Amino acid sequence: MAFRDALLAAADYVGPADVNNICKHLPAEWIEQALAATGTATLRRRRLPAEQVIWLVLGMALMRDRPIEEVVTKLDLALPGANGAIARSAIPQARARLGDEPMQWLFERSALAWSTQSADANRYRGLAVYGIDGTTLRVADTPDNRAEFGGASSSRGDSGYPQVRLVCLMVLSSHELAAANFGPYATHELKYARPLVDHIHDRSLTIVDRGFFGASFLIGLTRSGSERHWMTRARSTTKWRVIKQYGPDDALVEMAVSSEARRKDPSLPNTWHVRAVRYRRPGHEPKTLLTSLLDPVAYAAKELAALYHERWELELAYDELKTEMLDRRESIRSKTPMMVRQEIWGLLLAYNLVRLEMERVAAEARVPPTRISFIMALRLIRDEWLWSSDSRPGAIPGHLHNLRRDLKRFILPPRRAERTYPRAVKVKMSNYPRKRPI
Repeated sequence: MAFRDALLAAADYVGPADVNNICKHLPAEWIEQALAATGTATLRRRRLPAEQVIWLVLGMALMRDRPIEEVVTKLDLALPGANGAIARSAIPQARARLGDEPMQWLFERSALAWSTQSADANRYRGLAVYGIDGTTLRVADTPDNRAEFGGASSSRGDSGYPQVRLVCLMVLSSHELAAANFGPYATHELKYARPLVDHIHDRSLTIVDRGFFGASFLIGLTRSGSERHWMTRARSTTKWRVIKQYGPDDALVEMAVSSEARRKDPSLPNTWHVRAVRYRRPGHEPKTLLTSLLDPVAYAAKELAALYHERWELELAYDELKTEMLDRRESIRSKTPMMVRQEIWGLLLAYNLVRLEMERVAAEARVPPTRISFIMALRLIRDEWLWSSDSRPGAIPGHLHNLRRDLKRFILPPRRAERTYPRAVKVKMSNYPRKRPI
């Protein structure tokens, strides 16, 4: 159900327990299944039952600039009680009772449904196009978080905030997250990426950067299903032997699989065949793409060179998460590892909710989902959610009539692919020494 239609259902609002009507993108049965599957359903009456805490975690993601107790009040999440306003101490207790597993279950269940539909709607020559890449999130600097997640370090010890390493699988055409994995900062991105392969559909192409290049990972990706392909950029040290020349800058090549990789996985072959496509963008040095799409007729070299740069959609998605949703704050607010995981799953789920509505607006406007302004969509959805929690129920349908019309006003102009932005440092590093644990 569309976000507007979901909010129209709030006309039947009868009390705070019906806050689920605000966001019918998440069906009530999914929430019930999440709580049942993880054993966290509320067994006795509480001011903040588990069902409401799920909406609280989503509210924390959508309303980063507001204190958590204000989110509870604004969304009217607490059930009526004899003492009026809910005690501040009850909120972290309620989050602790919920745990992180229901939020993970909800994200994974919804991501499967939404990303599958999104990937099917935007294919390249019959292939669903995904991207895998990683980033980091700063978390509150507490002893528990530092012990669990770690962070950057130097010869003089740890410095800065503790950090979580996050790796996502994303539908590149719509920015819908299909799967995610995260944990301690010291763990390599490749380890977090391996479980994500199971979420990639057959007849697909997954674009990754050079950090994920390796026979074990990429051969495993192609073996895990039917017609699961990959594409990446070659490193400067990558070596191969040309088997067949398709064109001046297009060839079938053979690469050796390292003995170390074969020792860890004896099923790997001694060599593997990939396709090497050399291209050059104006103002840049020549680059070489490596891919499992071996047919030069079905998949033209020029098309692959253009398609590879869709990988940057993942970088834009991380910017939307960290700059817009988190308001560029230094760290997410949770103080314990369990609540950090809970908050991150809520953040990813809320991001997908925003992106889902943007995709449906784009379909109505007949433009690509990336042509809808994320900033404006996020602001409008925040405003409508807050407004619907405060307003007279009978007035909601009239107020929401213009939601999608407003979003359509914020259609971005087509991107100009010919423009380039070389990397540069915009903010000078501070002259003050870094704060390090004593």
